Amino acid sequence: MKLNATTEMAPVTWPEFSSIHPFVPADQATGYKIMIDELEADLATVTGFDAVSLQPNSGAQGEFTGLRVIRKYQEQQPGKKRDICLIPVSAHGTNPASAAMAGMRVVTVKCDIKSGNLDMADLKAKCEKYSEELGAIMITYPSTFGVFEPEIKAACDIVHQHGGQVYMDGANMNAQIGLCSPGEIGADVCHLNLHKTFCIPHGGGGPGVGPIGVKSHLAPFLPGHPLVKTGGDNAIAPVSGAPFGSASILPISWSYVKMMGGRGLTHATKITLLNANYIMSRLRPHYSILYTNANSRCAHEFILDVRGFKESAGVEAIDIAKRLQDYGFHAPTMSWPVANTLMIEPTESESKEELDRFIDALISIRKEIQDVENGITPKTGNVLKNSPHTQKDLLIGEWDRPYTREQAAYPLPYLKEKKFWPSVTRLDDAYGDLNLFCTCGPVEAVDDAENDITGVSAPQPT
Repeated sequence: MKLNATTEMAPVTWPEFSSIHPFVPADQATGYKIMIDELEADLATVTGFDAVSLQPNSGAQGEFTGLRVIRKYQEQQPGKKRDICLIPVSAHGTNPASAAMAGMRVVTVKCDIKSGNLDMADLKAKCEKYSEELGAIMITYPSTFGVFEPEIKAACDIVHQHGGQVYMDGANMNAQIGLCSPGEIGADVCHLNLHKTFCIPHGGGGPGVGPIGVKSHLAPFLPGHPLVKTGGDNAIAPVSGAPFGSASILPISWSYVKMMGGRGLTHATKITLLNANYIMSRLRPHYSILYTNANSRCAHEFILDVRGFKESAGVEAIDIAKRLQDYGFHAPTMSWPVANTLMIEPTESESKEELDRFIDALISIRKEIQDVENGITPKTGNVLKNSPHTQKDLLIGEWDRPYTREQAAYPLPYLKEKKFWPSVTRLDDAYGDLNLFCTCGPVEAVDDAENDITGVSAPQPT
């Protein structure tokens, strides 16, 4: 999660942006349109593309839009119907779903088990097999395994030789900006997550923006709109109700790009890569790292392999994730892209002090796991299995657990001075996943308990 600076967020509250109707006459929103045009131009420069559409409202919708653009382009080409979409097994989970929704047939491409890189032999074989039907390949760069594909340009060339287009998933663009670009690498279309890479907050289910950038030959097919002139001359149907998508939050990314400038954006990318490799280097003596490049380095993220702890200590990734809350940290991505692992993805926004606290927390948790492995603490009912610990949980009268209250609440000294308390203790996650409905009591029970609420204490109508 990047820092969402106040200066970037403030314009969203201005009525000129927040209260304007999406179909206001153009002459009443000239400044807004200038901002949109400048952001499109800046994003095109950053990505190395010729045109950009801001219409998609999320990364997945950006994928869907990009593939529809590719399909419309392929329909204009002579020959057979090109509807095969190659997707590496390391791809983001939304990739095959987007391809299927766009009416394409998905064919997977293998990855090397040790490095996580694309299996180039398998890619060549699939391209040759489906040469007359190949529509596109979807590649994430750096890969979801957290490594830069060393053969990325060669992969793009092979697909192009067989008539396919290259869709680059831009979810990991935070590792590219200023150092390289999808257009330079050989991609024909790429989506960006403005709600990740360009500072729009993406927590709490708020609106996202997943614009796509395209090369000139795909520009005519960018999505149009029935009421506002946008997109190309041979545009696909709109993918959003509004011509410029979630336009009210575009000032955030516009402000971020303008304040950072080219030098600042490049520096941010370098710090992102540095932070990820710093964390990985410090954790390597304590944990296994699943994938790295030939130099034992990662991109902007890496996978912490904790699968072996299930057999040695009965500890799984979810236990580590829950225990991190006792140390004041929200858990990183869990069990994806590899089951029972942790994906750690810092941004450039974190200070070294904060990174060190996070690292120290994981090292401390590793020592707690070691105690279980050595038989010092039991496999069941230990501090990991009972985490996180709320204040209420620790204040119960009798304490019969095989660890102290202090060990549960203050495993490291700094927590005594700066503690963020979890609000909920351990839940039955499996039950919650299988019962996606409210298990509250009947409304009548609430009414009986609160039947004396009157006056200013009573709920007010809205």
